Amino acid sequence: MAQGMPVYDNTNFISFTKSLIESAKQTSQLLKTVQFLKTQKENIEKVNTVIKQLKAVRELTRNNQKLYNIIQNDLREILNSPYIKSDEVNRVSASFNAIVDNSLEGLNYLDQILSSHNLKMTDAERVEVLKTMERQSQDMVAEIEAKTRRYKEIIAFRRLQDKINNRQGAY
Repeated sequence: MAQGMPVYDNTNFISFTKSLIESAKQTSQLLKTVQFLKTQKENIEKVNTVIKQLKAVRELTRNNQKLYNIIQNDLREILNSPYIKSDEVNRVSASFNAIVDNSLEGLNYLDQILSSHNLKMTDAERVEVLKTMERQSQDMVAEIEAKTRRYKEIIAFRRLQDKINNRQGAY
């Protein structure tokens, strides 16, 4: 008659309960660790986007400094050349001024993006805009270098042409 009655081993039951409590503690610690790691990952991503922004801004600054240096030195040399005609001075100045104005507008827009909280942008969107502006500034530098090179070649050609036209005969 007693064969249908369940028999409990209290010692096993107590050790099983203790192991369940211990595994619950470990699970709780693992969940806290996972949450901590998620927070750290988010912090690393924020720092990473800030570093990307800083690199893009630094590159923009370098490109604008290149533009300024080219215009300071090379443009003065081109405009002071006796081989550039007076009507060309205005065209050369206007083309270089257009590039500089475009660069200044880009810097003003950059200032609005970085300082204004009115523009609701995520860090990723801000980095994308900065990268686009960086590419544009690289294009401006390449364009101004090409124009400078072209005008210097024109000056060199006209100088050579002047030497040929005004050479003295040896007879």
